[in-house]
Amino acid sequence: MKQITATEKAALSDVAVVERVLDGDVSLYELLMRRHNQKLYRVIRSYLKQEQEVEDVMQETYMKAFEKLAQFRSDAMFSTWLIRIGINKALARLREKKKLSSATYLLDQPEGLSSLLSQMNAANPEQAAIRQEVKQLVESAIDSIPEKYKIVYTLREMEDMSIHDIAQCLDLSESNVKVRLHRAKSMLKESLFKLSIVGDVFEFGSKRCDAVVMRVLRVLPPDREV
Repeated sequence: MKQITATEKAALSDVAVVERVLDGDVSLYELLMRRHNQKLYRVIRSYLKQEQEVEDVMQETYMKAFEKLAQFRSDAMFSTWLIRIGINKALARLREKKKLSSATYLLDQPEGLSSLLSQMNAANPEQAAIRQEVKQLVESAIDSIPEKYKIVYTLREMEDMSIHDIAQCLDLSESNVKVRLHRAKSMLKESLFKLSIVGDVFEFGSKRCDAVVMRVLRVLPPDREV
């Protein structure tokens, strides 16, 4: 298969990448992983706390998605399809650990909590230090929310997904998404009344991104000759 440049890769839609991977250009699967690593990390991090466990489930999700790639419908969003696989994997891991009963599998969720108050400006080292402390407090507060609210908050506020897309991801009605989002906001406001939400909480940095990508690539089959 004809090699494409980095610029051409960046211009490819997710659907186009999936088609090329299915046609034998397996190496392009890396592009999908790098595009969606941050979002998938935040989603799985909504259910699991241990970082190694989160990365393990991310890897399982990418492998499952690759196995089922032919089942992906081109009229759907790849990110939504991937998130559903990731959530199922995370919940399966929780059930294995007996932290979640089978009756609570794929619960419905609420709408997002935007800015709680004003956004802080890290213009100097002192402000940067304060901002880092705030970020840690925000992450702790989010971690304290039950999973069924946290995942909705994560998708809406951190990933800026629409209520419609969240409902599709989580197999819920849009009204249930809105209700749970409202509850998530109320829970966070109690802890973070004077704090703001920053976009870089629960970051999945480049080294960790590389590590997950490389582990998946090592077990993928080679590109096929066409």
